[in-house]
Amino acid sequence: MRPETTNAPTSFVVQRPDVRLEGDYTGSGASILLLHGLTATRRYVLHGSQTLARDGHTLISYDARGHGESRPATEPDAYTYDLLADDAIGVCDHLEVGQVVVIGQSMGAATAINIALRYPERVRALAIITPAHLGAPSTNLAHWDALSQGLLTGGVDGFLAAYGTPQVPERMRETVRTVMRQRLERHRYPDGVAAALHAIPRSVAFNGLDALSAIGVPTLIIGSRDEFDPDHPLVVAEDYAMRIHGSHLVVDPPGQSPLAWRGGSLSRVVSAFLATPGQHPELVVPGS
Repeated sequence: MRPETTNAPTSFVVQRPDVRLEGDYTGSGASILLLHGLTATRRYVLHGSQTLARDGHTLISYDARGHGESRPATEPDAYTYDLLADDAIGVCDHLEVGQVVVIGQSMGAATAINIALRYPERVRALAIITPAHLGAPSTNLAHWDALSQGLLTGGVDGFLAAYGTPQVPERMRETVRTVMRQRLERHRYPDGVAAALHAIPRSVAFNGLDALSAIGVPTLIIGSRDEFDPDHPLVVAEDYAMRIHGSHLVVDPPGQSPLAWRGGSLSRVVSAFLATPGQHPELVVPGS
C-alpha cells in the first residue's frame, strides 16, 4: 500500500508476527518516518506540526508496540531495539516505501540508529532528537522497574509517584507533570507500556558509542540543555555528534525551552537540514 498524496492523516494498520501496529501518514513527496520515545505516542515527535508535510514530504508515524493504539507484544520481554527497528522496516514495507529519512526522539533516536546500522540501504538521512542511549543496558534499572511497577499497579498516578519530583526549575515542575500525565493517558494498553518500561532499558540498540562511527548518512542531532531536560543529558548528544562523521549538532540557546518540545520550530530546523543535507548549513533555532 503505497502512500498517496493526502492533506489529512490517513490511517493504516500493520500486522507484525507478534503485534499489531497502528499509524497514519500525511503529505506527499519523499518519506519521513517518525519514531517516538518510551511512554510517548506518535503525536509526540513533531507535536502535531505539519510543516514538513507542507514542505513536500510524506510524514509516516505509528505507535510503537505496546504504546498508543498499538497492541502489546505477545511476550512481556518482546520489547527490544532490534524488534523496534524491525517493526519500523515492517511499516515501510507495508507502505511500499524504500528509503526514508528517519526522525527519532529518545527511544526513537536509539531505534533510528539501530535501523541505520542494520538496514543502511533503507535510510536516506537521520534526525536524532535528544538521545540518551549509550549503546549498553541502563545502569539504573531499579528506576525503570519502579516506573513499570508503578504504572502496572497504580496507573498514571502510580507512575508519577514512582517518578517523583521532576528535576527541572520549580516554575516548570507542574507543567512537566501535567504533560507526563496527558501523554500517559493516551495509551490504550498501559500494561504494554509497563512491559516496555521494564524491557527496553535492558536492551541494546548498538554496541557502544564507538559503533556510531559506522553511520554514513547525513545526520542532524538535536540536543537539550540539562536544566530543562535532565533525562536526556546534553553530553550524550555531544558524544553522538563527535562520533558520527559529518553530523550537525543543534542545541537550544541558554534559557530557552527545548527545541524538541516545540514541534513547529523543530520541523523548520529539520526542513533546513534536509534542504542541504551534508553541507553544514547554518541552522538557526527559531526564536533565538
